[in-house]
Amino acid sequence: MKEKFIKSTIILLIGGLITKFLGMFIKITMSRLIGTEGLGLYMLILPTFSLFIGISQFGLPIALSKLVAEDTKNNKKLLFSIIPLSLIINIALIIIIIIISPFLATKLLHNKDTYYALLAIAIVIPFTSISSITRSYFFGKQKMLPHVTSNITEDIIRLIIMIIGIPYFLPKGISYTVCFIVLSNVISEISSILVLFLFIPKNFKIQKNDLIPSKTYIKESLSIGIPNTTGRFIGSVGYFLEPIILTSVLLHTGYSSQFITREYGILSGYVMPLLLLPSFFTMAISQALLPVVSKEYARNNIYSVKKKIKQGIMFSLLIGIPTTILFMLIPEIFLKLIYHTNEGTTYMKILAPICLFQYIQAPLSSSLDAMGKSKDVLVSSTLGMLTRTIFLLLFSLFKIGIYGLIIAIAVNVILVTFYSLKQVKNALS
Repeated sequence: MKEKFIKSTIILLIGGLITKFLGMFIKITMSRLIGTEGLGLYMLILPTFSLFIGISQFGLPIALSKLVAEDTKNNKKLLFSIIPLSLIINIALIIIIIIISPFLATKLLHNKDTYYALLAIAIVIPFTSISSITRSYFFGKQKMLPHVTSNITEDIIRLIIMIIGIPYFLPKGISYTVCFIVLSNVISEISSILVLFLFIPKNFKIQKNDLIPSKTYIKESLSIGIPNTTGRFIGSVGYFLEPIILTSVLLHTGYSSQFITREYGILSGYVMPLLLLPSFFTMAISQALLPVVSKEYARNNIYSVKKKIKQGIMFSLLIGIPTTILFMLIPEIFLKLIYHTNEGTTYMKILAPICLFQYIQAPLSSSLDAMGKSKDVLVSSTLGMLTRTIFLLLFSLFKIGIYGLIIAIAVNVILVTFYSLKQVKNALS
């Protein structure tokens, strides 16, 4: 078990490193091609995109990984019980997005240029859901290579599409360009699904009975997925409301729309992705933890569970601490090197030590999910979202510009991390 956990972690770390650099290169390419204005527009719709992606998956990938890892069910039947449920959820969301997009663009985001990009989200979400569910099946089997390979392929395809497509759409207008960027996910997700299919074993045979959804499996998947989705949904709602509240309050206090879009783009497009760069390590660790902790906790092997969680936190801090020090001391070097800009250095110096707590959140949340404590993740997400939203609204009224959002982010990260740590200790006591 120990060797498998370490092997899985190493594969995910290597894959995460490659995909993180590809992701950063994609972000750099995109930001340089569409400029600060285009990046600001993309960052305005990104919270909405993340919200609907989270709802569309409905926690089913995590539920599938956990149940497959326990190895007590017909895993093929489990997979084909979850896929139809996911498609039904996605069809409902597509209809909702089409209906509410005009209102979101003009009344909430206060920018009609976001309309086509919001519509494009409806096309993307079914492909993202199927890709995530297929990936989670391999995760449950502790087969990490398919996930890594599909992710790398997905990013390479998306990068190529952007390099070719953005210069073509840019003369047609920034709204069409951002819409294209969102739609590029369709082709990249399809490529990811095709790669995953290549890893299906040759002896993988599907019986007619496997294709008939099981009500028991669906109920069990939903019992895990609903709390997880509700937690992610609440977090995504806060993220979704973030630009809406920020824009509305700052406009009310006298800031211009151009200032808000620019500063929000700098913080969300340059600073936060750079600060969260080490997250590919913590995400890899948390992904490797899920099946291992699920299996050991189901066997009531608490000692092994504690050991794996401690290892996950320790590995996360080993990466996070030196990175935090560098971001605090020389942020301008990283901003200049990666984004070719010096904007955002002050924001980085303030948020770098806060993000150290962020780095251990993923292993803690993953451990809670693996132990069947998704309701605790729901509570932490709710507390974090409410606190972040209240602090954002309150401090934005103080006419301190984007610093109201920075304070809200800091309080949210610290609160959620310590709450999750407390719940993990309670579960293992």
